[in-house]
Amino acid sequence: MNTRNRWPSPVMMVLASVALLAVTLPVPSNASAKGRGCPADMANIGGKYCIDRYEAHTVEIIGKNKTRSHSPYVPVDGLRVRAVSKKGKVPQGYISRDQAAEACANAGKRLCTDDEWIGACRGKKPTTYPYGEQHVAGRCNDKGVSSFNALYGLGGAAPSKDAYSFENMNNPQLNKMKGTVAKSGAHKKCRSSYGVYDMVGNLHEWTASKSGTFRGGYYLDVHQNGDGCEYKTTAHNGRYHDYSTGFRCCK
Repeated sequence: MNTRNRWPSPVMMVLASVALLAVTLPVPSNASAKGRGCPADMANIGGKYCIDRYEAHTVEIIGKNKTRSHSPYVPVDGLRVRAVSKKGKVPQGYISRDQAAEACANAGKRLCTDDEWIGACRGKKPTTYPYGEQHVAGRCNDKGVSSFNALYGLGGAAPSKDAYSFENMNNPQLNKMKGTVAKSGAHKKCRSSYGVYDMVGNLHEWTASKSGTFRGGYYLDVHQNGDGCEYKTTAHNGRYHDYSTGFRCCK
């Protein structure tokens, strides 16, 4: 009787085991976007990059593997902070581009480029607003109240030019008023087809542009410097911040 083929050879058994492992081992959840997926808090943009689903809030780093909460209504000047993208949190205003870039880096991410930001905002079939071509008032947080006028103007009217000081523009009370900044994801229909929220309205979002660019408008305006995803402000350097400036990260 020929018994040469009754049992597989040791080499064949090893190859079979390797093949089984290749099928059953999971893909790492924190892999980059290039064909391998994104972390749960980020959206995959066409297999090219990942972007935070929500505008970032921050936590203060106080030691190795130790953090504590940081108020989104207070600047991060002099602090070491980390960006966190999570639904239901008031996003961090009062932050500069340089500070936002550092917060992203501390989270193992980076600020988005202009093109990355626009691509995530406009969606898979590019539109002017995350939700479509035509503006729908209130779909995003873009019908807010002017807290600055309320605090520094007479009877809610626009204040004098002297009121627009750095100190006044960073007053924590500005974003604490009702009708100003909203919690991340609160406007459920303010969402691009990639599943990214609040890219128009709520807070301006810094990009990595060297020109000092923030995009998307904020809770009072999504038109003055361009409509929706095309909204672009370049009037400030990378160290500037005020109550309206926020961010999100890419990787």
